[in-house]
Amino acid sequence: MIRRRAALAAPLLALPHAAARAQGTATQVVIPYAPGGASDVVGRLLTEGLAQRLGGTFVMDHKPGASTTIAARHVARARPDGQTLLLGTIVTFSMAPLALRQPGYDPVADFTHLTQLCDTEALLVANPRWESLAQLFEAARQRPGQLSYASWGIGTTAHLPMVELTARAGVEMLHVPFNGSPPAMTEVIAGRVDCMIALVAACRGHVEAGRMRALGAVTVNRVAAFPAIPTVAEQGFPGFGGGAWYSLQAPPGLPEPLKARLTQAAVESFSTPEAIAFMRGQGLAPAAAFGEAPLVARIRRELDQHRELMARAGIQQG
Repeated sequence: MIRRRAALAAPLLALPHAAARAQGTATQVVIPYAPGGASDVVGRLLTEGLAQRLGGTFVMDHKPGASTTIAARHVARARPDGQTLLLGTIVTFSMAPLALRQPGYDPVADFTHLTQLCDTEALLVANPRWESLAQLFEAARQRPGQLSYASWGIGTTAHLPMVELTARAGVEMLHVPFNGSPPAMTEVIAGRVDCMIALVAACRGHVEAGRMRALGAVTVNRVAAFPAIPTVAEQGFPGFGGGAWYSLQAPPGLPEPLKARLTQAAVESFSTPEAIAFMRGQGLAPAAAFGEAPLVARIRRELDQHRELMARAGIQQG
């Protein structure tokens, strides 16, 4: 279906790109974070892939702030002409709309949802004194509220999954939020905090050097860089995992032929053997399913899940 629509979309898509070249402008891929980090890795793979397959110029336009909602509002209000796209995230579509009283957009209705691009791989890591997830949770049961886990902020993808996991394990642990992942990992390494969820890209060196121990993969499948580490789901918590993700969105009302061609180009950009190998080396995983329907279904499912977890964690809209 995508290939058939793509053929119809070619003339339509060529027009804005030809006009852009004539005017010296470029298609903006809005990035909701400051430069640096995994979002730029994904953004470069996306912009280079789209340019290679569609022609024209695609550039990253960083618009950080307000839990990614500044970037999202900008794209939601842009013209649906294919010249403004959004590198979407799990925060943008299934967390910020719940944590903020007025995010300024509807996470489903106010966008053209093109496709998921990739997942981020994460590990539950701990100070090396903990040898297994079972040992950690047994100690937590014996000492309620005395063991702790770090995160890079309240309501983040390092916090809410731990709310779910500790509830399912029947243990009470102290949440210690930090302003970013590096200081959180520093405290885990020092032993002042017991464990945390960390992106593979951030913690891989510490795990390989023995400064932290990986107790489980917070993913559907095992992490490619650590195939011997079982998932948390395999250790008695079926269905747990999934992690964070990146997606591609456009303003609402994007014409169907243009939508199909952009989707096809994005899917191809993240599906080649070279792209997959590159992502694996960066702590990223190929999306389990591409296209609009799986992405919208995931957003709706995670909105329900995060609404419950935020209520359980005592997070109210601010």
